[in-house]
Amino acid sequence: MNVRERLEEIERQTLLPQASHAGLSKGRVRPEEKSEYRTCFMRDRDRIIHSKAFRRLKDKTQVFLSPEGDHYRTRMTHTMEVAQISRTVARGLGLNEDLTEAIALGHDLGHTPFGHAGEKALNEICPLGFAHNEQSLRVIDFLEKNGSGLNLTYEVRNGIVCHSGAQKADTLEGRIVHYADRIAYINHDIDDALRAEILRPGDLPTGVLRRLGETTSARIDCLVGAMMTYFLREQKIGMEEETEEAMLELRDFMFEYVYKNPVAKGEEGKGKRIVSILYEHFAEEPDDLPPEYMQIAMRESVERAACDYVAGMSDRFAVAVFHELFIPKSWSKV
Repeated sequence: MNVRERLEEIERQTLLPQASHAGLSKGRVRPEEKSEYRTCFMRDRDRIIHSKAFRRLKDKTQVFLSPEGDHYRTRMTHTMEVAQISRTVARGLGLNEDLTEAIALGHDLGHTPFGHAGEKALNEICPLGFAHNEQSLRVIDFLEKNGSGLNLTYEVRNGIVCHSGAQKADTLEGRIVHYADRIAYINHDIDDALRAEILRPGDLPTGVLRRLGETTSARIDCLVGAMMTYFLREQKIGMEEETEEAMLELRDFMFEYVYKNPVAKGEEGKGKRIVSILYEHFAEEPDDLPPEYMQIAMRESVERAACDYVAGMSDRFAVAVFHELFIPKSWSKV
């Protein structure tokens, strides 16, 4: 018995029967020889961490565009917080931590520069439409590794594309990430908004705070505990209706007072215009695309290639490309 087989045996002995067992995975699109040392879900996690798209998350907006303070969240830190919450829930319930972590780490790989403003811009201007969860799947299937993709397992791919929207993941681990994503962004966005003085502690809805907790850690602990309690009774991923309603009320509050706040979001219009202008340029001038995206244009469509290229940019790179293409350079005598 090699290391991987021993790990798979440990899963069989310790995880719940309804958990996703690595040894019973539905497999990859392209069959591969199994690792001697890692389960298939461990390999998927590692492939995501080592991908270029994952590294770009550090320079992509979460809520505040290019914040100057050191402690504001980015898409990368959001992803790590989702992974931490997901693993805590999976471990507590006897589900597969490695699968849950892989889904969490990959769930936002397809996010645009400038956060949801960039996503909205591409969805409005690209005739193919755009949704970041679908783009995340495209990143891992086609765009990474010079077009060959990461060739992840079915369970990870399904969890990533189903982490948002109405479609539920096939696995319990994927459904954990759907909830962990909300738990993370609602609470860490409150923390960032308080730090930015967009909100004051007294602004938060008191009824929700009484139900969920006064602090970030208390609220996360309450919501994680609610998921565990619900599963132990119902054998399903979810929360008590009263607790989930309180979480959604807090989410609605954030949309009204932070996500749509002109002070917090004053620069997003500029980011949205940059994304739109870059997309239009590359759709009209495909010769300006990098070679790998030229191949996509020839194989699929110019629109697809322009969308893939712009969506993959970090905030900083999008600004640099915009500056290079549209801002005049100072003249100097040669």
